[in-house]
Amino acid sequence: MTFSIVGRCPQTGQLGIAISSSSISVGARCPWVRAGVGAVATQNVTLPALGPEILDLLATGKLPPAQALDQALAAREWSEYRQVAVIDQQGRTAFFTGKEALGLSHAVAGQQCLAAGNMLADRRVADVMVAAFEQSEGALADRLLHAMHAAVKAGGEAGPVHSAALKIAGTQTWALVDLRVDWTDDDPVTVLDALWRRYQPQMQDYVTRALNPLAAPSYGVPGDE
Repeated sequence: MTFSIVGRCPQTGQLGIAISSSSISVGARCPWVRAGVGAVATQNVTLPALGPEILDLLATGKLPPAQALDQALAAREWSEYRQVAVIDQQGRTAFFTGKEALGLSHAVAGQQCLAAGNMLADRRVADVMVAAFEQSEGALADRLLHAMHAAVKAGGEAGPVHSAALKIAGTQTWALVDLRVDWTDDDPVTVLDALWRRYQPQMQDYVTRALNPLAAPSYGVPGDE
């Protein structure tokens, strides 16, 4: 029901996820990021708790992604229904797809990225995502979305998708980017891309506002001079 890509920018250290699904509000359950720690996509019949639990294990600095993933899954029931993709602050990756994953499932690791999906229209969708990410340049958000567009062109999910999300951790404890398309009958990846284009010019301003309101620019709304 989902295809996604987790990735890291070696220049900025940003960690992020782009994801799309036939289910409603994929961004509420599946993408998890933490600055300086990692990014986790929990999908298929998702258990959202796995995201924070894996990030907590990675944050100790004692476990690589594969061990953190194994430990989190071992502590929970129904792992055979899960699909999980992980990347850490060093760009190391790990993934798991349970035997009860829906439809055609596949996962592929690349340079500073990992793509995974279930109920795919074609097995090569994950490979296409990795290739698109590796061959792209620019901001992490742009590279993740480029990979998602490539996935859609390669067939994406076997059925229509309705939601999408983009989540990126920078240097702060809160997400630098947290954009969601909870439901649309149109192409949610394209709608998400349009949201990113609107948000990108203001992204750093919101960080500035949070850290130093006196240095924040005005947005021209009533009361904001």
